[in-house]
Amino acid sequence: RTSKQVIVMRKDLNMRKGKMVAQGAHASMKAVLDSMKFMSKENSMILKFNNNSAMQDWIGGRFTKVCVSVDSEAELLEIFNKAKAAKLTSALIIDAGATEFNGVPTKTCCAIGPAWSDEIDNITGHLKLL
Repeated sequence: RTSKQVIVMRKDLNMRKGKMVAQGAHASMKAVLDSMKFMSKENSMILKFNNNSAMQDWIGGRFTKVCVSVDSEAELLEIFNKAKAAKLTSALIIDAGATEFNGVPTKTCCAIGPAWSDEIDNITGHLKLL
């Protein structure tokens, strides 16, 4: 059984390539960091995963990421909500709009996982590679 993370990016926004990379990186980091528990001990931080063996496999393994695309905010939210309903690690990114999107906060992408590949594929397997 293998683990992976899938980044789902909106193509309809026509983001610059650098913007897309940054948004995907935000999603990946947010999904991982939000699933960790931070504990202060002796002036240091300990990262402890919340009983997520797929996350541990991913962190200790190949860090597999796959980037796929959707064509609308509605489609992005549908995928994100399915992932949440399946109790998969996930993170939705809302860009502040400072450099693109005319100052309007905009949902740009989401990350699903790290989780077991078969669980993610049930939700994102039909989407096209970016």
